[in-house]
Amino acid sequence: MRILRVDQGLEEAIEVIRSGGVVAHATETCYGFACDLTKSEAVGRLFLLKGRLAAQSVSALFPSIEEAKEWVEWNEKAEELARKYLPGPLTIVLTVKKGMRTKGKGIGETMGVRISSHPIAQKLAELTRIPLSTTSANLHGKPNTYSVKEIVDQFSGREVVPDLILDSGELPHAEPSTVIVIEQNKVKVVRRGSIDIG
Repeated sequence: MRILRVDQGLEEAIEVIRSGGVVAHATETCYGFACDLTKSEAVGRLFLLKGRLAAQSVSALFPSIEEAKEWVEWNEKAEELARKYLPGPLTIVLTVKKGMRTKGKGIGETMGVRISSHPIAQKLAELTRIPLSTTSANLHGKPNTYSVKEIVDQFSGREVVPDLILDSGELPHAEPSTVIVIEQNKVKVVRRGSIDIG
């Protein structure tokens, strides 16, 4: 596992993501894994890395609400909640626009939209200009990670490991993002996190 301080490794992180690799980086909730959701091989690597089933969806990190709107069917409720809580720890699950569903293995019928308030996650999204995976940097079923040591401990000795870890030091232990689904302008809370909706 290659580990670099953020100030040394940001450019390399962009190259790793663009070439189909997986980068561990800080978010406002915990360390997360970023890969290019439009590249099938990158998404396949992410699922092998985490030990997740391919049927499980992955949310997408965008640099702005406007760029998220290019990918999903936006509505009034999404606009209201996004303006109130984003950037921040809220994931809004919406229907993917039909023309975008063939863009890669990670793009299904629905997509969880995330706009991070953490400067590193935000910078990665801004510099790549593609939907990035935003999933916790841990093995499936294992605790979230808040330091590089915790990531290394979980993945040491495994066949598939993160291609690069951007070291932002130890993160505060925060609740995960709140996940909601919006259908016909109605909100369903899938996972309760640090933002209390409904």
